[in-house]
Amino acid sequence: MTDMESNIRRTEERIAAAAERAGRSPEDITLVAVSKTQPAEAVESAYRLGLRHFGENRVEEASQKIPRVRAMLGGTVESTGLVWHMVGHLQSRKARLAGDLFQMLHSLDSTKLARKLSRLCTESQRVMPVLLEVNVSGEDSKYGFSVHPCRDEPDQRKTLFASVEEILSLPGIQVQGLMTMAPIVPHPEDARPFFVRLRSLREELAARFPETEWRHLSMGMTDDFEVAVEEGATILRVGRAIFGRRRQG
Repeated sequence: MTDMESNIRRTEERIAAAAERAGRSPEDITLVAVSKTQPAEAVESAYRLGLRHFGENRVEEASQKIPRVRAMLGGTVESTGLVWHMVGHLQSRKARLAGDLFQMLHSLDSTKLARKLSRLCTESQRVMPVLLEVNVSGEDSKYGFSVHPCRDEPDQRKTLFASVEEILSLPGIQVQGLMTMAPIVPHPEDARPFFVRLRSLREELAARFPETEWRHLSMGMTDDFEVAVEEGATILRVGRAIFGRRRQG
C-alpha cells in the first residue's frame, strides 16, 4: 500500500467514525481532495485510488493542472467522473475562466461576483452550483459575508439577508449552501463553535428562504474535519491528510 493510499483510507476511516458518533451516514459526506500546489501526477494517483472530487485555490494553477489531468486520464469531465471545486477566493475578473474549469464554486462572497457569474453562466447556457462563503470568525484576513456576533449583529443580518435575496434571484447560478474557514486553533475542538455558527446560520436561511435547498455545509479541513463532521459538514476540504505536506508554490 502506498503512502497516499494509506492516507486516503485512514481519512475515510476517520470520517466514518466521526459520522457514526454523530448518528450520520458517511455516504452523506463528500471528501474533496484539495490539490493546491500538488502536481497533476498526484491528482491522477488519487483518482486511481478512488477519489473523484478535487479542490483548487487558484485559477491560474488550476488552468494548467486541470487540462493536464484530463489528458492523463484520457477522457472528458463526464467520462472520468471528476468534479473540480474552486475553494479559494475568486476575483470577478477571473470568473469566466473559473466557470470553464470548475463544476462547483465554494467561495461566492459578494453580490458583485454573483452578478458576474450569473451573466457568464447565462451566456453559456449553464447553471453553476455555488456556496456562499461566510466569515463566521470576524477575522479581517478572511473573505466572505460577515456574521460575527460581536459586531452589530442585527445590521449584519439585515445586510446578509438582502444580499442573499438578490443572489437567489439571479439566473445561471444555484445556491446550494454555505462554506466557511474556521480560524487556525491549537486544538480541533476549538473550531467547533465556528462550525455550530455556520450550521445555525444555514437553519436560519432555510427558514427565511425555504424555496432554496440549503443542502451543503462546506467546512472542515485536515486539522479539524472530524469536528466538522460531528457538526453537520456535508463537504470536507482536505489536502495535507491526503497528499502530505504542501509543495512550495
